[in-house]
Amino acid sequence: MYPESDDLNDYLVSDTIVDWQTPTVRQKALELTRSLSDEVAKARCLYEWVRDAIPHTNDAGLDIVTCTASEVLQHGTGICFAKSHLLAALLRAVNIPAGFCYQVLRINPPVDNEPVLHGFNALYLATLDTWIRVDSRGNTNGINAQFSIEREQLAFAMDPMADEFIYEAIFAAPVDSVVNRLKMYKTLHELRLDLPQCL
Repeated sequence: MYPESDDLNDYLVSDTIVDWQTPTVRQKALELTRSLSDEVAKARCLYEWVRDAIPHTNDAGLDIVTCTASEVLQHGTGICFAKSHLLAALLRAVNIPAGFCYQVLRINPPVDNEPVLHGFNALYLATLDTWIRVDSRGNTNGINAQFSIEREQLAFAMDPMADEFIYEAIFAAPVDSVVNRLKMYKTLHELRLDLPQCL
């Protein structure tokens, strides 16, 4: 994996999607990490909170579509992309650079062999001078994603024989194809019919 930008400041930006300067987002990040002084502990805490306390919209049986970090926090739910927006915002709010990663999966081969894009995060740990990838999708139905600095443990294993792969770039901002879809649809039912298949 590699960052698309060599400037770590690009991974600390607050914008319309990763809106960490919104008071509720910034306050939540500070509240969750207040007792922690170690950068790795802060990153782990924020990751596990988004993974476990913000349910994936489909798992929760909800039909809402959220996109911005503040929307995900307000409604308490999001799909993988939206949860990655919130996690990046929380990390950036405590000065931990965070970016976006994408993976192409087959939802249910061989029944449904259409590819679908999945989103998660990479974060930079200055004390270790390294990027790690983490997936806050939510551990349900046998998924066991974890925060690890030794051995990457994402939500979905890849099957190269099924043309599944991870894009190696760490993007500084969520890609347009994802943001446009999340903004276009009001219900998860509609969105599921038009999920992005690739970048």
